[in-house]
Amino acid sequence: MEILHHGAVNGVTGSCHQLKIDDAASLLIDCGLFQGDEQRTGGDNVLAIAFDIATVAALIVTHVHIDHVGRIPYLLAAGFKGPIYCSKASAQLLPLVIEDALKIGVTRDESLINTFLKLLKKQIFALDFNCWQPITLASKTSKAKLRLQRAGHILGSSYVEIDITQGKQNHRVVFSGDLGAPYTPLLPSPKSPYRADTLIIESTYGDKIHQGRKTRAKVLKQVIEKAVADKGVVIIPAFSIGRTQELLYELEQFIYQERKHNSIWQSLNVIVDSPMAANFTAHYLQFKALWDDEAKRKLNAHRHPLDFSQLITVDSHKEHLAMVSALANNKQPAIVIAASGMCSGGRIVNYLTTFLPNKTADIIFVGYQASGTPGRDIQQYGPNNGYVILNHEKVTINAGVHTISGYSAHADKNDLLNFVKRIKRKPHTIKIVHGDNSAKSALKQAFLELLPSCNVVIAE
Repeated sequence: MEILHHGAVNGVTGSCHQLKIDDAASLLIDCGLFQGDEQRTGGDNVLAIAFDIATVAALIVTHVHIDHVGRIPYLLAAGFKGPIYCSKASAQLLPLVIEDALKIGVTRDESLINTFLKLLKKQIFALDFNCWQPITLASKTSKAKLRLQRAGHILGSSYVEIDITQGKQNHRVVFSGDLGAPYTPLLPSPKSPYRADTLIIESTYGDKIHQGRKTRAKVLKQVIEKAVADKGVVIIPAFSIGRTQELLYELEQFIYQERKHNSIWQSLNVIVDSPMAANFTAHYLQFKALWDDEAKRKLNAHRHPLDFSQLITVDSHKEHLAMVSALANNKQPAIVIAASGMCSGGRIVNYLTTFLPNKTADIIFVGYQASGTPGRDIQQYGPNNGYVILNHEKVTINAGVHTISGYSAHADKNDLLNFVKRIKRKPHTIKIVHGDNSAKSALKQAFLELLPSCNVVIAE
């Protein structure tokens, strides 16, 4: 058995891991797109499937963020015809994400896109959580089965348990995917597996500790209230799936708390400028059974945490341009949530180009900004009134820049340690992926202190 890494080893994007069971059979876990510095350094081959897929029996998708699924079109173009296993929620969301990726990065030809999506849907196999699924292998000497468990990162996200049997030997490999932070809105916290002989684990925040939920909610509320005191616009870059829905959940709570007071919250519009986010929010509502107990109690109390009266959804591109213009000219306070989460494209760029030079505007980052992305540049240079390059133009940053890391959908250092602590039959080998160098190094040291006899390595 061998594990090869075709992404998410020099940073946090492009997740793609190949589990070689034997010479005749392997499995692929995720097939994601590179972003930021990793995209630029990859050159012309950054989208290519530059590894042999002849033995790949199946693709297993942990969740549908673009850095975990964005290269699937290229995988299918390279000739992959096997099953694509994922959770039931991911099975519904994956075609939406791929369609959007194709339109942005490949083609606008509707006929071509529809042909590809039909092919994709034929290969998707939706699985229930906590149920073993046999995998058909070309191997005569090995058997394998997989099981998905809730990861708590976004709707449908999972970590993967893979059981490999060779003769009388049995080995269980666990791929964490992206693990969610405990106590985040909407989704239950991930529970550790009973057993993991080999664990491949993410390290996005392997060197950081998030703020507690009450603290981060208080900080977010205070930052927004201060930001709109001068009737400025608050811009929040957020991924269409996961972060947007969590923010809506939190903002509805602020509005509900202030319902008996004559405060700014009673007239403050919350604008979601993303058809994709609106689509995903509808799926979050459809899969209410996956929500945590707190969210379900709000529904039972006839509250609508993802669909409240002050929520405005912007659909068409024409409506988007009109909204940017209206907010710039009317001087009315508002909160705008738009993608992409790292400011590397999408509708958020028009808002940033318009409002970053404005001293009354504020930008709030609530998620990880990869090195080399415009989001990271705004974080780094914004506090000193620097600039960022957007659409090949230099944009001066006069707006306030805030980062609230506690809203990350990723587990922090303690959460990752607890995930391993709570595994009953501890791993003999841990491979660390999906993180910057400092995060991976810090997490490796912490794992070695926790499990001195474990073989802890940083994937290469």
